[in-house]
Amino acid sequence: MSAAVFSPIEIGDRSQEIGKRVVDLALALILGIAFTPILLIIYLAIRFNSNGPGLYRHTRIGKNGQCFDVFKFRTMVINSEEVLSAHLGANPEAKVEWDLTRKLKNDPRVLPAGRWLRKASLDELPQFWNVIRGEMSLVGPRPITSDELSRYGHASEAYLRVRPGMTGLWQVSGRSHTSYQERVALDQHYVATRSIWLDVRILIRTGPALFFREGAC
Repeated sequence: MSAAVFSPIEIGDRSQEIGKRVVDLALALILGIAFTPILLIIYLAIRFNSNGPGLYRHTRIGKNGQCFDVFKFRTMVINSEEVLSAHLGANPEAKVEWDLTRKLKNDPRVLPAGRWLRKASLDELPQFWNVIRGEMSLVGPRPITSDELSRYGHASEAYLRVRPGMTGLWQVSGRSHTSYQERVALDQHYVATRSIWLDVRILIRTGPALFFREGAC
């Protein structure tokens, strides 16, 4: 049996993927430990100020189409699906906004403290666990649902080639000020141009973007 032959491009891609995974794991462990006090404070604050769990899990599509549960701090009421359905049924303008962006500027599901957590993206800190588990990366496309994947069209192939990220080009390029089509384009551009140095630049820009709440809603 002849040995498999790999092209220099395939070897380079594989080396880059291994390097990215090593960096992801090391930084996720370090940052996860460093943020532990903040994680505990947020968790307890949610538990004591609202009914329901402090964390919630939601199914997203990952690399190669594998489904996984993304971890977040709960920022919504526990019957969020019912509240959303009733709100969209009673507010045609909100339904148009939801259909276009999958987001609402005035979301009736969000808890008062949840709005602040979302603006600062602190609700996503539990995703360090997703990174450690190998389901996500520190930097990558936004983790999307199966419904959203159908809206990606030909860009879905690019999305499925990499792990989704805790942060990415969308988070440092206007966030909620961008249209859905622009978000898809940013994800596609990241996959086409990804490198360790691009990840470093995005990570460096993420802190100021969150601090100044650029594009937060």
